[in-house]
Amino acid sequence: MNYYALLSVSNKNGIVDFAEGLIRAGYTIISSGGTHAALQKEGIPVMKVSEYTGSPEILNGRVKTLHPKIHGGILAKRGHPLHDLDRQANGIGLIDIVAVNLYPFKETVAKPDVTLAEAIENIDIGGPSMVRSAAKNHRDVAVLTNPNQYGIYLDALKGNITSVTVEELRKQFMLEAFKHTAEYDAAISAWMESRVL
Repeated sequence: MNYYALLSVSNKNGIVDFAEGLIRAGYTIISSGGTHAALQKEGIPVMKVSEYTGSPEILNGRVKTLHPKIHGGILAKRGHPLHDLDRQANGIGLIDIVAVNLYPFKETVAKPDVTLAEAIENIDIGGPSMVRSAAKNHRDVAVLTNPNQYGIYLDALKGNITSVTVEELRKQFMLEAFKHTAEYDAAISAWMESRVL
């Protein structure tokens, strides 16, 4: 059985070490864009999202991860008979780990000469969708939105932490994930309101 981890991060801090740890733990890494390039550059075996889904990136990269093989793999309840049938019928594997942090919208709009068009292109769509899918299914999927979580989760997987279980970490990370997307949306709406009204 393949164990998949999907890594797609704007903040690349710690992602190489995390990917190496996941490979050692038996995971197949799926990634796209800059994260894929960063991992490949370090010689880490990594599968492109487009290779995994069988669908190319389209619209200048606006659509990469919005695909049933991605969200089905994240949202499927483990051991649920109907979910298992759907996955088998559609060739969908299980994605157990999702490490995502979002396009740097705040940093983009902090530039004094930023245009509305530039700001809009830095509104992440696929990232929040994956974060929310993984957080919703945190019982089965770990969602990591901060590089500080990588080492903790790897230690938990190895059984090196006795004070907290993998299941408890998934719950903690779920809460952080929803805060992450809420803050992101709040920053977008506040900036848009200041520009549009």
